[in-house]
Amino acid sequence: MTLKEFLFRKIRPHNAIFRTKSIQDLFDCCAGEHQLKRVLGPFELVLFGIGAIIGTGIFVITGIAAATYAGPALVVSFVIAGIVCLFAALSYSEFAAMVPIAGSAYSYSYASLGEIWAWIIGWDLILEYSVSVSAVAVGWSGYVTSLLAEAGLVLPVSLVNPPGYNDGFLNIPAMIIIALITVLLISGVKQSATVNTVIVTIKIGIILLFLYLGISHINAMNWSDFMPFGWTGVIGGAAIVFFAYIGFDAVSTMAEEVKNPQKDLPFGIIVSLLICTLLYIAVAAVLTGIVPYTMLNNPAPVSSALLQLGIQWGAALVSVGALLGITSVILVLLFGQSRIFFAMSRDGLLPATFREVSPRFHTPARVTVFVGVVTALIAGLLPLQDIAQLVNVGTLAAFIIVSAGVIMLRHTRPEIPRPFRCPLVPFVPLACMVSCAYLIWVLPTVTHLRFVIWLVIGLAVYFLYGMKHSRIAGSGNERDT
Repeated sequence: MTLKEFLFRKIRPHNAIFRTKSIQDLFDCCAGEHQLKRVLGPFELVLFGIGAIIGTGIFVITGIAAATYAGPALVVSFVIAGIVCLFAALSYSEFAAMVPIAGSAYSYSYASLGEIWAWIIGWDLILEYSVSVSAVAVGWSGYVTSLLAEAGLVLPVSLVNPPGYNDGFLNIPAMIIIALITVLLISGVKQSATVNTVIVTIKIGIILLFLYLGISHINAMNWSDFMPFGWTGVIGGAAIVFFAYIGFDAVSTMAEEVKNPQKDLPFGIIVSLLICTLLYIAVAAVLTGIVPYTMLNNPAPVSSALLQLGIQWGAALVSVGALLGITSVILVLLFGQSRIFFAMSRDGLLPATFREVSPRFHTPARVTVFVGVVTALIAGLLPLQDIAQLVNVGTLAAFIIVSAGVIMLRHTRPEIPRPFRCPLVPFVPLACMVSCAYLIWVLPTVTHLRFVIWLVIGLAVYFLYGMKHSRIAGSGNERDT
């Protein structure tokens, strides 16, 4: 008996936590009353990806990363971060085309590595998506408050700040935007896609306008000290801007609502990532060319750069673009969070009420409302810095596990049809795993500790509830993959 046969045929049947679901079992869960409606096409997927990726990253992080890490060499940082994300995107694309159901990395892990790993990554993504939605909503609130103040309408500080922070009582604008998007998501996937299309189209138009206005004002002297912090700064900048890319994986959570998932999902994931990478590089190049990098460390570097050029109307439009960018990020992340929660409930690992699909709207309305309420409360009650510190590590862990799953299934189930195949396996997935592990390593220690605490809570929930209520445990359909 080979080592692989021992591991996959002898150990797993006696250890329930490593039970896996076959591809057919995953598809069977999507049938009947818990099935979602397939309405999305490739163009809408690309725009959802752009909506998730282009937000605070291009309008805020570019300036901070240039001023404190990479200088004009920020363009190189974006290239490095984009390559790392491309490795992850290729692995995601293979799984998304092979297993086009809701759940993203959670579902992929269930098919390749086993239930316990699926639970861990699903639990991580619940945290990451929830706090990301809340953090972006708090940022949206700050932006709206600032714009209204410039227009002469000053909101009471008690209604735009959380308790215990700057005399605050509740961050009402942050809660309102989450509530509005929650209602939109419940109303239907097609309606959500239409709104996202309009927002993203305007947002891209404003970014192109900035490039058009700025390119004629580039001063090559601003690039003379191209790499002021050396390669250390460039790599540090890549670690910072990497998180500006996070969001493309949300496209894979929409797999069950795509008309032709085997073809369209890889296209949506990869094309949206490539478009955003090009936009990031172009904005970084123009921004550091028209303003010295030392002057970019502010909350609105793109609009402030236009103000320094005396183009006030352009700065105002960029502010509108930033607001729309943040709005689309909330929309896509809230969408993705609800689908991951929905998939875990459908497998029995979370309460059954969250897998109900609205007969009227064909959306998982109950779980969408639940996620909306929780994220709105977090956004309304906690300051931004406390929320933001919880983000990042779970998404990187998801990238690692998905890449490991690609390698695993290539060995255990080579006969499964793969409409899209990740190239150069195992080298591309391994490159993703090593890169993401390094980025996890350089994160602050407090982030690691909070991740461990959340993981311990999640394991307790799994062993007390999820393992006992798992649908494959009850049906006896667990299989070796």
